[in-house]
Amino acid sequence: MWQQHVRNGAVFLDRDGTLIENRHYLDDPAGVIVLPGVREALATLRRDGFALFLFTNQSGVGRGYFSMADVEAVNRRMVECIGLGDDLFSGICIAPERPDEPAIYRKPSPRYILEMMAAHALPAHRSWMIGDSPSDWEAGIHAGINPVAILAADANDDIRARRKALDVPAYDSLIAWVDDVIA
Repeated sequence: MWQQHVRNGAVFLDRDGTLIENRHYLDDPAGVIVLPGVREALATLRRDGFALFLFTNQSGVGRGYFSMADVEAVNRRMVECIGLGDDLFSGICIAPERPDEPAIYRKPSPRYILEMMAAHALPAHRSWMIGDSPSDWEAGIHAGINPVAILAADANDDIRARRKALDVPAYDSLIAWVDDVIA
């Protein structure tokens, strides 16, 4: 299995707005639209020996809008649409907590990243947390790995200001980051 031969580190990936179009409280697999370049970016990362982890906040579960089974169905559809096999991710963390609840795994908690870094003996200097939200970047910063912002053209001014304040490098897509930093 390719994950047993990790050479380069890890990439922790947010789901909505990073891998697939951000749809508010997505609970229907039919709504999954993979962002341009994601398949190519993930294929390059795998080829180069990076372990890939999905790390997604899904407060819709905690709010009672949909079930964990709904989130898992969306994730399965995303993996199917990406088309790189069912073993695409070395691990998946779905944080169902609402923002007003104590965060166990909910980003910006670094707990999941730290657990996976220890379990897989991954080097922090060769690991990244990539997402479109300040909570994604803060999780990476708190875990001592490299944060990366994926910012859509319509990202609001508050998000842009927070990214700048945190001094997080920004790209308009995952493939742009891979082409710049990895390839």
